[in-house]
Amino acid sequence: MPKFNLMSYIMPPEDKMFFTLFQNSAEICKESARLYNDIICSNMTPEKKEQVLKYKKKGSISLKLTLKQLNKSFITPLEREDIQYIAVKLYKINKRIAKACLNLEVYRLTKCTEEMKEQALTLVNAADKLGEIIKNLKKVSDVELITKLNIEMKELETYGDGVHRKAISDLFSGRYDALEVIKLRDIYKEVENALDTCYHISDAILNVALKQS
Repeated sequence: MPKFNLMSYIMPPEDKMFFTLFQNSAEICKESARLYNDIICSNMTPEKKEQVLKYKKKGSISLKLTLKQLNKSFITPLEREDIQYIAVKLYKINKRIAKACLNLEVYRLTKCTEEMKEQALTLVNAADKLGEIIKNLKKVSDVELITKLNIEMKELETYGDGVHRKAISDLFSGRYDALEVIKLRDIYKEVENALDTCYHISDAILNVALKQS
């Protein structure tokens, strides 16, 4: 008769459901960022709008699945507060990108500034870096690797801050009318917030690694 292993019963499965859910959410963020960049470089179409709404819905479903799993899990691989924080922040990245995409149509912005293009590309790079960091979340014991990735993310966030400052400075140069300033500033703000959130998640993962080292 096989021996009953109590620990294998109460511990999370080997594939770590939360890590899989995080990776799924990070992938949605990456796809949303690429779609935003595509819209900025070309234009919004009904097909692209449908994709935006699809990614927004997928992000919401991923968050709900993570929180549902958290509520029914007795033992978790990370502290419950950390799991909830990362899950919610991943959802917010996708939500902010979706809002920026949809507002391009609402505001009838047909011409994008160079700063918008630069900001969009920075967001793509940050989302890719976030995906890499999330993929290494299982290796929280490798503090050196996670620290390196966090520094790289900070560099992207700092670069994005510079692009944002440049964009806002240009907005108030007198070349735009008041309504245009309001529209563009709102788009810049949403993307900047998404970039900041990428770094916040990266920093949270580093803190998790430091706590468990």
